[in-house]
Amino acid sequence: MNIAMLLEMAADGFGDREAVRCGSATLDYQGLQRAVRSAAAALVASGCRHAALLDESSPAVPVALFAAAVAGVPFVPLSYRLADAEIRALLARIAPAQLVTAAARVAQFHDREGIAAVTREAFLAAAAHAVHGTVDDLPDAGEAIAILLFTSGTTGAPKAAVLRHRHLVSYILTTVEFGSADAAEATLVAVPPYHVAGMAAVLSSVYAARRIVQLPHFDPDPWIALAAAERVTHAFVVPTMLARIVEALRLHPVALPALRALSYGGGKMPLKVIERAMQQLSHVAFTNAYGLTETSSTIALLGPDDHRAAFEGSDPALRRRLASVGRPLPGIEIEVRDADGKSVAAGERGEIHVRGEQVAGEYLGQTSRLARDGFLPTRDAGFIDADGYLFLDGRLDDVIVRGGENLSPGEIEDALREHDAVADCAVVGLPDEQWGEAVAAVVVVRPGATAGADELRDFVRARLRSSRAPERIEFCQALPYTETGKLLRRQVKAELLGDPAR
Repeated sequence: MNIAMLLEMAADGFGDREAVRCGSATLDYQGLQRAVRSAAAALVASGCRHAALLDESSPAVPVALFAAAVAGVPFVPLSYRLADAEIRALLARIAPAQLVTAAARVAQFHDREGIAAVTREAFLAAAAHAVHGTVDDLPDAGEAIAILLFTSGTTGAPKAAVLRHRHLVSYILTTVEFGSADAAEATLVAVPPYHVAGMAAVLSSVYAARRIVQLPHFDPDPWIALAAAERVTHAFVVPTMLARIVEALRLHPVALPALRALSYGGGKMPLKVIERAMQQLSHVAFTNAYGLTETSSTIALLGPDDHRAAFEGSDPALRRRLASVGRPLPGIEIEVRDADGKSVAAGERGEIHVRGEQVAGEYLGQTSRLARDGFLPTRDAGFIDADGYLFLDGRLDDVIVRGGENLSPGEIEDALREHDAVADCAVVGLPDEQWGEAVAAVVVVRPGATAGADELRDFVRARLRSSRAPERIEFCQALPYTETGKLLRRQVKAELLGDPAR
């Protein structure tokens, strides 16, 4: 099944319903369908092999995504945060390509061989007027690639994660009921289009026939204002976004009575942040969604009922579930395995493995990462409790090996965050002649609060074994995160190593 069929169904059943809004620009579902068919004709006429987008969120995102599917070429959303040299290198890998980009950027691609660049405005105008005609027949997707998503490339050249039509369709059909949104529902999309959550938001909203409200650049105050003005009912945020929204609401309370459901994911959610969010937005149903690019988005959910039970409960085991990512979706199998690939007992830490129809586990030009049994090793560490709830414990690569003992940075960070003065923190391992690695922490202190290194060290020691207490604690104004909420732990480590006098 082609992902464009999701739009065809929505247009047939809810054609006059508004599909997407960005500022004053809007398209209803029939208008979106017409623009897609027209843009697909332009892609076919160009002879391109990829349809790329280097831009922020706008109606051009769903038009280009579905047009690529209709034209039978992969859609490649690129990060506009990359340096020019990185962008040029990625474009060289997907040429010949049709590129949609911002007007301020388009001139720099005129001399790029194999790249036909067009502004967002020209792309949408041509699609609206069917300059190249239309494509009426939807191609059978088969094993075709729907989307290529490049990794951040923090450990080398970026890899292109392959998401085929069958992976994405499997995810949508498993998690979304067709036409389930009522006419008043609207979802606020503030994650960038080059993130898998941005792609999943478009596909799932279209299949549900829910209105998409786009915010090109996230900032908490505009997010809150737009959510109020558009009577947004649903939204997805990453943990750093939610933390900033919660703080903004604390400083300047705004009622968001229309907001029904808020999903979060893309990184570990600090317990204090979700607790504050549930206090401030007590009428909202919260969902923690855990997934990866290679799994076509979400594979496990901690739903609203679990959130409420954990938040309101007094049993420590029940309260602890608020820090979990819940249970696998239908059709998804999750196992935690040791270094030898053997499943571990409940509560025992290991590497998370996942299997299911939506799991791709493939990079362009490389062999599949799926094991012979169909499971994908995620490189995420974690454990499953006796009741089947999955808990994340950072990346395997982030483990600190001190004197032969494996220490989890996440465990130490959780302990530090229990201190009332700690707003945020990051724990890394630094080279140590005696122990191999030493535990180091960088801490952000809450405005108006104070805390010293010795105080925080003793605080951790009182909750964990002494070997886990940071030997070095530094303070900063803010930690480095990606736009999608991933802590840049390697940057934290590099800054500590690069300034030994600190």
